[in-house]
Amino acid sequence: MIVYCLEIQSFFWGFFRPLLTFQFQSGRPFCTPIGLRNMYSNNGGDRSREGFGKMGYGRRCLIRAPCCNEIFSCRHCHNESTATSDKHEIPRHDVRSVICLICDTEQKVVQLCSNCGVNMGEYFCDVCKFYDDNIEKSQYHCFDCGICRVGGKNNYFHCLKCGSCYSNILFEDHVCVENSMKCHCPICYEYLFDSLREVNVLKCGHTIHSECLTQMEKHKQHTCPICLKLIFDMTRVEKQTYQQFDAINISENQQSAIGKKPNKVWFLCNDCNDTMEAYFNILGNNTCCYCHSYNTRVIDPPVLPQ
Repeated sequence: MIVYCLEIQSFFWGFFRPLLTFQFQSGRPFCTPIGLRNMYSNNGGDRSREGFGKMGYGRRCLIRAPCCNEIFSCRHCHNESTATSDKHEIPRHDVRSVICLICDTEQKVVQLCSNCGVNMGEYFCDVCKFYDDNIEKSQYHCFDCGICRVGGKNNYFHCLKCGSCYSNILFEDHVCVENSMKCHCPICYEYLFDSLREVNVLKCGHTIHSECLTQMEKHKQHTCPICLKLIFDMTRVEKQTYQQFDAINISENQQSAIGKKPNKVWFLCNDCNDTMEAYFNILGNNTCCYCHSYNTRVIDPPVLPQ
């Protein structure tokens, strides 16, 4: 009886299989009529520029993940589908096979399908196993980074100390911090090196997402979350701060006139890293006597050698 049922099931599957094709969404397969799939395959030389994959990459292939042997539209779909259960990320360089969306042929990672000859992606990187039809992004592979980036190779340079590609605008105008991009955003803690969101390089050399930097400015956070150096133009704020310092100094002079002297404490300037001794005030900081920055904080007095 079981054998009979299996034979019937096999018969119906063999009959309807040519009319169906498998597509994948968020790691789960679903069937699409072959007539609809033909929308992705024109008779001309340009066969479909529909976007497949979570990030909307225009491509005509699926990838088989080498880590779990399952099929996904792109590595981002894989990483998202495994984020809640068996969390792991696909090693992009280890992808060994792709499935053509036009003829369903599984094959080695190549740009042109070995069976139907369709171009599976106008931009193709054999190192990253990456396909994309939208060549207006000006994709290029950086061998020092080991991954593909966008924006045009002529518009970027690779800083060996920072460990990433930076805009040519920063070629002579950035502070080198070793492996500054190979770290997590100090606000949202997403890994920055291969993040798909825009990243800003601060004046101090540390890196942060542009969105997170905007949120910091909205909440009046004006210093780097890592080194506490100023990262915004603080001319207007400094003017207000100096006025407050002047008012406090007048009050201190009045106290000194009646014999009440304020205590002296040690300050560290977060901008120039120099220390100084000055009168304590209720603001908790003071103007640096070296770089004239107000970005200072109270520290313990230095320990002198015995």
